[in-house]
Amino acid sequence: MDIRDLPAQARPREKLLERGPQALSDVELLAILLRTGMAGKNVLALAEELLAPGGVAGLLHASRQQLQAFKGLGPAKQAELMAVAELARRSIGQQLREREAFHSPGAVRQYLQLHLAHKTHEVFAVLFLDSQNRLLALEELFRGTLTQTSVYPREVVLRALHHQSAAVVLAHNHPSGSVQPSRADEALTQNLKASLALVDVRVLDHIIVGHGQTLSMAEQGLI
Repeated sequence: MDIRDLPAQARPREKLLERGPQALSDVELLAILLRTGMAGKNVLALAEELLAPGGVAGLLHASRQQLQAFKGLGPAKQAELMAVAELARRSIGQQLREREAFHSPGAVRQYLQLHLAHKTHEVFAVLFLDSQNRLLALEELFRGTLTQTSVYPREVVLRALHHQSAAVVLAHNHPSGSVQPSRADEALTQNLKASLALVDVRVLDHIIVGHGQTLSMAEQGLI
Protein backbone atom coordinates (compact mmCIF):
# COMPACT_ATOMS: atom_id res chain seq x y z
CA MET A 1 0.00 0.00 0.00
CA ASP A 2 1.24 3.47 -0.88
CA ILE A 3 1.47 5.69 2.19
CA ARG A 4 -0.76 8.22 0.41
CA ASP A 5 -3.55 5.63 0.46
CA LEU A 6 -3.59 5.62 4.27
CA PRO A 7 -6.18 7.71 6.11
CA ALA A 8 -4.72 11.13 6.93
CA GLN A 9 -4.70 10.42 10.68
CA ALA A 10 -2.63 7.26 10.10
CA ARG A 11 0.11 8.93 8.08
CA PRO A 12 3.23 9.42 10.23
CA ARG A 13 3.70 13.15 9.66
CA GLU A 14 0.06 14.01 10.22
CA LYS A 15 -0.08 11.70 13.24
CA LEU A 16 2.96 13.40 14.78
CA LEU A 17 1.54 16.89 14.30
CA GLU A 18 -1.79 15.88 15.79
CA ARG A 19 -0.69 13.62 18.67
CA GLY A 20 3.00 14.41 19.27
CA PRO A 21 6.16 12.37 18.54
CA GLN A 22 5.70 10.07 21.55
CA ALA A 23 2.60 8.60 19.88
CA LEU A 24 4.61 7.25 16.94
CA SER A 25 6.45 3.96 16.64
CA ASP A 26 10.14 3.82 15.76
CA VAL A 27 9.19 2.83 12.22
CA GLU A 28 6.88 5.82 11.85
CA LEU A 29 9.45 8.30 13.18
CA LEU A 30 12.10 6.95 10.84
CA ALA A 31 9.65 7.11 7.93
CA ILE A 32 9.24 10.85 8.54
CA LEU A 33 12.99 11.29 8.37
CA LEU A 34 13.36 9.18 5.21
CA ARG A 35 10.37 10.91 3.53
CA THR A 36 10.22 8.55 0.53
CA GLY A 37 10.55 4.86 -0.13
CA MET A 38 11.70 3.18 -3.33
CA ALA A 39 10.15 1.36 -6.27
CA GLY A 40 7.96 -1.43 -4.92
CA LYS A 41 8.53 -0.47 -1.27
CA ASN A 42 6.83 2.39 0.53
CA VAL A 43 8.63 4.46 3.14
CA LEU A 44 7.14 2.54 6.09
CA ALA A 45 8.36 -0.78 4.67
CA LEU A 46 11.80 0.71 4.04
CA ALA A 47 11.95 2.07 7.60
CA GLU A 48 10.95 -1.32 9.01
CA GLU A 49 13.69 -3.02 6.98
CA LEU A 50 16.33 -0.54 8.18
CA LEU A 51 15.38 -1.08 11.83
CA ALA A 52 15.22 -4.88 11.63
CA PRO A 53 18.94 -5.67 12.24
CA GLY A 54 19.54 -3.65 15.41
CA GLY A 55 16.67 -1.28 16.08
CA VAL A 56 17.11 2.45 16.56
CA ALA A 57 20.43 2.08 18.40
CA GLY A 58 21.87 -0.12 15.67
CA LEU A 59 20.88 2.36 12.99
CA LEU A 60 22.29 5.36 14.86
CA HIS A 61 25.55 3.48 15.46
CA ALA A 62 25.86 2.36 11.83
CA SER A 63 28.89 3.51 9.86
CA ARG A 64 28.70 5.00 6.37
CA GLN A 65 29.79 1.66 4.94
CA GLN A 66 27.03 -0.18 6.79
CA LEU A 67 24.40 2.31 5.62
CA GLN A 68 25.56 1.91 2.03
CA ALA A 69 24.69 -1.78 2.21
CA PHE A 70 20.95 -1.00 2.42
CA LYS A 71 19.19 -0.92 -0.92
CA GLY A 72 17.14 2.23 -1.28
CA LEU A 73 19.33 4.29 1.05
CA GLY A 74 21.12 6.77 -1.18
CA PRO A 75 23.77 9.33 -0.22
CA ALA A 76 21.21 11.96 0.85
CA LYS A 77 19.41 9.61 3.26
CA GLN A 78 22.73 8.26 4.55
CA ALA A 79 23.86 11.82 5.30
CA GLU A 80 20.59 12.59 7.10
CA LEU A 81 20.85 9.52 9.35
CA MET A 82 24.50 10.26 10.17
CA ALA A 83 23.56 13.88 10.96
CA VAL A 84 20.78 12.73 13.33
CA ALA A 85 23.22 10.43 15.15
CA GLU A 86 25.75 13.24 15.52
CA LEU A 87 23.07 15.63 16.79
CA ALA A 88 22.11 13.04 19.42
CA ARG A 89 25.74 12.78 20.54
CA ARG A 90 26.09 16.56 20.72
CA SER A 91 22.81 16.98 22.58
CA ILE A 92 23.83 14.56 25.32
CA GLY A 93 27.34 16.05 25.42
CA GLN A 94 25.83 19.50 25.97
CA GLN A 95 23.75 18.17 28.87
CA LEU A 96 26.86 16.71 30.49
CA ARG A 97 28.75 19.99 30.06
CA GLU A 98 25.99 22.01 31.68
CA ARG A 99 25.24 19.84 34.72
CA GLU A 100 26.95 17.36 36.99
CA ALA A 101 27.42 14.15 35.02
CA PHE A 102 26.41 11.90 37.88
CA HIS A 103 23.10 13.66 38.41
CA SER A 104 22.17 11.85 35.18
CA PRO A 105 24.18 8.61 35.00
CA GLY A 106 21.86 7.40 32.25
CA ALA A 107 23.02 10.27 30.04
CA VAL A 108 26.65 9.29 30.62
CA ARG A 109 25.91 5.75 29.48
CA GLN A 110 23.91 6.95 26.46
CA TYR A 111 26.74 9.29 25.51
CA LEU A 112 29.29 6.48 25.65
CA GLN A 113 26.94 4.13 23.80
CA LEU A 114 26.64 6.61 20.94
CA HIS A 115 30.41 7.05 20.78
CA LEU A 116 31.69 3.52 21.33
CA ALA A 117 29.07 0.80 20.79
CA HIS A 118 29.40 0.74 17.00
CA LYS A 119 33.19 0.38 16.97
CA THR A 120 34.44 -2.90 15.50
CA HIS A 121 37.73 -2.69 17.42
CA GLU A 122 38.46 -1.97 21.07
CA VAL A 123 38.76 1.71 21.96
CA PHE A 124 39.79 3.17 25.29
CA ALA A 125 38.28 6.58 26.01
CA VAL A 126 38.27 9.03 28.90
CA LEU A 127 35.65 11.53 30.01
CA PHE A 128 37.51 14.43 31.61
CA LEU A 129 35.42 16.23 34.27
CA ASP A 130 35.80 19.45 36.22
CA SER A 131 35.51 19.85 40.01
CA GLN A 132 31.70 19.79 39.73
CA ASN A 133 31.77 16.62 37.59
CA ARG A 134 30.75 18.47 34.44
CA LEU A 135 32.13 17.22 31.15
CA LEU A 136 35.18 19.01 29.82
CA ALA A 137 36.06 16.63 26.99
CA LEU A 138 35.83 13.09 25.71
CA GLU A 139 38.97 11.69 24.14
CA GLU A 140 39.63 8.34 22.50
CA LEU A 141 43.20 7.65 23.57
CA PHE A 142 44.04 4.07 22.60
CA ARG A 143 42.88 1.48 20.09
CA GLY A 144 43.41 -2.23 19.65
CA THR A 145 43.61 -4.96 22.26
CA LEU A 146 43.57 -3.12 25.57
CA THR A 147 45.97 -4.33 28.23
CA GLN A 148 48.15 -2.70 30.85
CA THR A 149 50.92 -2.55 28.28
CA SER A 150 48.84 -0.92 25.51
CA VAL A 151 47.19 1.77 27.65
CA TYR A 152 49.83 4.16 28.93
CA PRO A 153 49.02 5.75 32.32
CA ARG A 154 51.46 8.58 31.61
CA GLU A 155 49.45 9.63 28.55
CA VAL A 156 46.17 9.56 30.49
CA VAL A 157 47.75 11.65 33.26
CA LEU A 158 49.10 14.19 30.76
CA ARG A 159 45.69 14.58 29.11
CA ALA A 160 44.05 15.01 32.52
CA LEU A 161 46.53 17.76 33.38
CA HIS A 162 45.98 19.36 29.98
CA HIS A 163 42.25 19.63 30.65
CA GLN A 164 42.83 20.59 34.31
CA SER A 165 40.52 17.73 35.26
CA ALA A 166 39.47 17.03 38.80
CA ALA A 167 38.05 13.62 37.92
CA VAL A 168 37.69 11.17 35.05
CA VAL A 169 35.41 8.41 33.88
CA LEU A 170 37.26 5.67 32.04
CA ALA A 171 35.48 3.77 29.28
CA HIS A 172 36.11 1.14 26.68
CA ASN A 173 34.04 -1.04 24.41
CA HIS A 174 33.84 -4.80 23.99
CA PRO A 175 33.12 -5.48 20.29
CA SER A 176 32.11 -9.02 21.27
CA GLY A 177 29.04 -7.54 22.96
CA SER A 178 29.73 -8.91 26.46
CA VAL A 179 30.22 -6.21 29.08
CA GLN A 180 31.65 -8.40 31.82
CA PRO A 181 35.01 -7.00 32.98
CA SER A 182 38.05 -9.20 32.55
CA ARG A 183 40.91 -9.53 35.03
CA ALA A 184 42.91 -7.34 32.65
CA ASP A 185 40.18 -4.67 32.83
CA GLU A 186 40.31 -4.73 36.63
CA ALA A 187 44.10 -4.54 36.73
CA LEU A 188 44.17 -1.70 34.20
CA THR A 189 41.60 0.27 36.22
CA GLN A 190 43.59 -0.02 39.43
CA ASN A 191 46.81 0.93 37.65
CA LEU A 192 45.24 4.07 36.17
CA LYS A 193 43.55 4.94 39.46
CA ALA A 194 46.92 4.84 41.26
CA SER A 195 48.66 6.91 38.57
CA LEU A 196 45.95 9.59 38.47
CA ALA A 197 45.84 9.80 42.27
CA LEU A 198 49.42 11.10 42.16
CA VAL A 199 48.11 14.29 40.51
CA ASP A 200 44.92 14.43 42.60
CA VAL A 201 42.60 13.27 39.82
CA ARG A 202 39.84 10.88 40.93
CA VAL A 203 38.63 7.91 38.89
CA LEU A 204 34.86 7.92 39.38
CA ASP A 205 34.02 4.95 37.20
CA HIS A 206 35.11 2.67 34.40
CA ILE A 207 32.24 1.91 32.05
CA ILE A 208 32.32 -1.00 29.63
CA VAL A 209 30.18 -0.59 26.53
CA GLY A 210 28.68 -3.42 24.51
CA HIS A 211 25.91 -3.63 21.94
CA GLY A 212 22.86 -2.12 23.63
CA GLN A 213 24.24 -2.46 27.16
CA THR A 214 26.79 -0.98 29.53
CA LEU A 215 28.39 -2.01 32.82
CA SER A 216 29.62 0.30 35.58
CA MET A 217 32.65 -1.11 37.37
CA ALA A 218 31.96 1.33 40.23
CA GLU A 219 28.53 -0.20 40.72
CA GLN A 220 30.19 -3.62 40.78
CA GLY A 221 32.54 -2.49 43.56
CA LEU A 222 35.58 -2.70 41.28
CA ILE A 223 36.82 0.92 41.58
